[in-house]
Amino acid sequence: MSKINEKFKQSIASIPTIKSLPSYLNLVKRASAEGTSIISATNIARELDLEPIQVRKDLAVTGIIGKPRIGYNVEELIQAIQSFLNWDVKHKAVIVGCGNLGSALMNYGELKNHGLTIVGAADASPEKVGTKKMGITISAVDDLPVLIKKTGATMVILTVPPSEAQSVADILDTTDIKAIWNFTNVKLKISNRILVLMEDLSSGFAVLSFHLPFYKED
Repeated sequence: MSKINEKFKQSIASIPTIKSLPSYLNLVKRASAEGTSIISATNIARELDLEPIQVRKDLAVTGIIGKPRIGYNVEELIQAIQSFLNWDVKHKAVIVGCGNLGSALMNYGELKNHGLTIVGAADASPEKVGTKKMGITISAVDDLPVLIKKTGATMVILTVPPSEAQSVADILDTTDIKAIWNFTNVKLKISNRILVLMEDLSSGFAVLSFHLPFYKED
């Protein structure tokens, strides 16, 4: 299966669709592990409590075409989703902020399963600099330009306290980093050439907390 042009991919895929694809991939991988060779949009929809037409629409962006009244070849579907998400490409990342969240992400093996490898780490705490986590020696934040150049990292996972976020971003702006996965609640001021994705955990919890009093079990 040929790889879809990157600009074309951006033009056809909405954010909700992109966020849905990992759920499809996990389900299809489980089906593959159970020996299933063909899976239908109807079965996927039933498992994920969606409408089949939405599943077909989401999967269509990957370029795969299912057979009418039969479904999708499971292995081809796995390959199509992974290729569309660029999860078949190796990405190198540096974690900045080696506290509880940063350490948890370093230990989260699922990232590596999707092609993301943690190749470096940095922290502002003198007590942590020079120590090791997961076999990685922690560098000083001021040494980020050297660390990024040495490791060839193209992404930074930012898990520092909010008060430190912008100062780290200023340093990153001088490097060849292409993206920042920002786990702080600070909107960073940084060059447009760097893609920034904010992952605000408090926003997710706000939605859950708001709806919880209204939730009733059947």
